[in-house]
Amino acid sequence: MAEPLDPIPPSHPIREVLALRDVRNLVSSSFFASLARALLHATLHWHLWKATDSLFDLGLLGLVEFLPVIPVSLVAGAIADNRDRRRIVMAAQGVSLLCGAALAFGSHHGGGELALILGAAFALAVAGCFSNPAGAALLPGLVTREQFPAATILSSNVRNLARVSGPVLMGLIAAAAGIPAAYAATVGLMSVSIGLLFFVRSPGIEGGGRPVDWASVREGLSFVWNRKVILGSMTLDMFAVLFAGVNAMLPVFATDILGVGERGYGLLAASTQTGTVLMALGLLAFPRFQRPGRALLIAVSIFGLSSIAFGLVRAFPLAVLALVAGGIADQLSMVARSIILQLATPDALRGRVNAVNMIFIGASNELGDAQTGFLASVTSAVFAVVFGGLACIGVVGAVHLSIPALWAYHVDADVSLPPG
Repeated sequence: MAEPLDPIPPSHPIREVLALRDVRNLVSSSFFASLARALLHATLHWHLWKATDSLFDLGLLGLVEFLPVIPVSLVAGAIADNRDRRRIVMAAQGVSLLCGAALAFGSHHGGGELALILGAAFALAVAGCFSNPAGAALLPGLVTREQFPAATILSSNVRNLARVSGPVLMGLIAAAAGIPAAYAATVGLMSVSIGLLFFVRSPGIEGGGRPVDWASVREGLSFVWNRKVILGSMTLDMFAVLFAGVNAMLPVFATDILGVGERGYGLLAASTQTGTVLMALGLLAFPRFQRPGRALLIAVSIFGLSSIAFGLVRAFPLAVLALVAGGIADQLSMVARSIILQLATPDALRGRVNAVNMIFIGASNELGDAQTGFLASVTSAVFAVVFGGLACIGVVGAVHLSIPALWAYHVDADVSLPPG
């Protein structure tokens, strides 16, 4: 009798990491947390647009989400290198759960919606400043160095499946039961994530136990500054998405340019994540990532081109395809950057280095939303998106010329080597 087909051979690196119980629980928790955050993020933007009909307020939302990133992330990174990382993630997710509950209650009763949305967005940003560096530093402690690229690809696949589902789920729930129901759904999802984290072992921190002070924060900043490959990968991502991110403009394109309404907005918001899922699935066939720097530069170039295409097309299917292409590029760049950061950083510094990375990501995502919203308010949504794509391509050229070591970086590079 023929054996059933198995898409993952017994010796495949993905199967190796799936065999680890802690990894399974962590990845499962990450799925529900990412689904909750994606649903919450999409609902916040849609809620604000429907409540205020203001491009400026969409930019203001991005600014509010960015405000705590720099001061809080630096402290949170130092804490993640000196405290139980699992408990930090659980506490931060608890704050997100409470924010979802407050938004569900407040949006149901109405009144003061702008203040409610901006206040919750600020609290969620603070929670993310603690959760992200601690969560990113957890996975390397649960696998070997050889297993880490495959674990990263597996984890990103699961998170991206959640992220692509979140906006679609938001569109369906909001259309059928209203915005309060969409917020309420995030509460249940985040509760499941916290429950799963109880079954994840919290690995010890190599060289941990130092006091959380300015010297500890400065050590992380100094490490990033002196490792040009790490600095280059962070800088490339920050300025690329700062200019070329289009998320803040999706409600505008859905209503005023493409005319596709709530369901169309949900599909647009999910299109980028659809691309990330497609690329993540493709990466399952190549889990031994060897040249992440080279992949990063190419991916960000494609990301900029996809933003230009999205800004110029007027047919809904073409707009979806442009966003899918951007998601494919974004996923490749995310995996490449994660591999560079985690493998080029000693465990004792991972919390602080990941915190610096979160600052760069916050600047690119939240501050990018603010930049796009403000620019669109004085020009147009189309101009803001197309200009951002062109600027993104310019950033790639500048980083490639100024940090040639990024193109040459190999995963076998030793973190003890002199900075380059």
